[in-house]
Amino acid sequence: MMQKIPVQIIDASTFAVDSKIHVRLTEGFFQHLRRLISWPLLCIYFALVWLQVDGQPWLLFDFSQRRILLFGTSLSWHDLPLLAGIMIAGTSLLFFMAVGWGRVWCGFACPQSIWTWVFIRIEQWTEGRANIRARQENQPLNGSLLLRRISKHLLWVSFSIFTAVTFTGYFIPIRELVSDLFTWQAGAGTLGWLTCMAVLTYLNAGLVREKICLHACPYSRFQGVMFDDQTRTVSYDKNRGEPRSSKRSSDGSSGDCVDCGLCVQVCPTGIDIRNGLQAACIDCGACIDACDTVMEKIQRPKGLIRFCSEDQLEKRSSPLWRPRLVGYLLVLLTTCAAVVYGFSGKTELLVEIRRDRGALFHQLNEETICNRYLFKLENFRSERQQFHLSISGLPTATLEGNKTIKQESFGQWLPYRICALKPLPPRSEVSINFQNNGFKLTKNTTFIAINR
Repeated sequence: MMQKIPVQIIDASTFAVDSKIHVRLTEGFFQHLRRLISWPLLCIYFALVWLQVDGQPWLLFDFSQRRILLFGTSLSWHDLPLLAGIMIAGTSLLFFMAVGWGRVWCGFACPQSIWTWVFIRIEQWTEGRANIRARQENQPLNGSLLLRRISKHLLWVSFSIFTAVTFTGYFIPIRELVSDLFTWQAGAGTLGWLTCMAVLTYLNAGLVREKICLHACPYSRFQGVMFDDQTRTVSYDKNRGEPRSSKRSSDGSSGDCVDCGLCVQVCPTGIDIRNGLQAACIDCGACIDACDTVMEKIQRPKGLIRFCSEDQLEKRSSPLWRPRLVGYLLVLLTTCAAVVYGFSGKTELLVEIRRDRGALFHQLNEETICNRYLFKLENFRSERQQFHLSISGLPTATLEGNKTIKQESFGQWLPYRICALKPLPPRSEVSINFQNNGFKLTKNTTFIAINR
């Protein structure tokens, strides 16, 4: 009978790497798919910050103007719930993917993974393949080895600075930021922020790497509650692979696994997938591609390591669509619909009206009573450069002040006075109308008067 090795469930807290992991790069379907996803995401990250619509950045979190430019749409800080809705929708998508296909987000689209793979590529380009790097790890740094090591870190630092500048460009207009940097006019706060972001990128993608996935990322901890026996995740078929043997037995008692160790060498977190489901696995599929290559060489069927569920490994029924997965899908669709509905009613013009705190009212003459106010407008549509003011609701009331508020006055408190002829009730509702080319916003306030 074939001897079987039991599958062990290893928690990330018991997994530690004392020495540096030298990841061996491999090729295959999932690595091509990963690059097909990650490289466009990288290009979008570095290019999106430069795109403009009508002279305005396409995506900008503008703290100084208290607005968010989102894909050609201007949002006020009163629209922050929309961003919260987008984050909830993204989280729902993350959970939906986790229940169905494990940590595919981590392996194919997570920024930590994408930047780590870029840094590994740079490392291989400057210092050679993984086996060469491993041999040179404890060798003295001199000659060409020192030059290659310096070149690697210089490229890492350069890419980190490029990343930090781009990220900051989503909060400060990138053209203004780059101009300030090249003319040495950037403030100490901006330089400090850029330094922190560059250092964090260098550490996370270059030095810390897999330890972020193992110890800092909370997503790996979700696996215990998100996974079930129908979740399709990277799995080793122990029934087919065991017992392992580097040589094929004549009686067929050995499994398909030849114990080459390639699945461990290509893993970015350094785990052995043959030990079973582990919190450290990011489902990048590198071990699948490496194993499939070996299976081709020894003329055995592919799929010794593959995306499959525990039920599939045990030859049990394993439906993909099940109540739990459908539930997460419904949550995802609901949150997306709520966000779309929220954007249809977003704030286009924000108006604040304050009454003069010095006096509730004052009598201009024997027939006229006036109330003083302060108006402030914040416009979130770039095509509207000015607004015309009018008053309604009180027949004898007139508005005194600038009847046209232009763009240069947006965000400022402007003085106004509303006056009306006696006799007047003690309290009257007055409507202030703000108009621009068919758009109209009405703000109500209370006019106070005492007839003497």
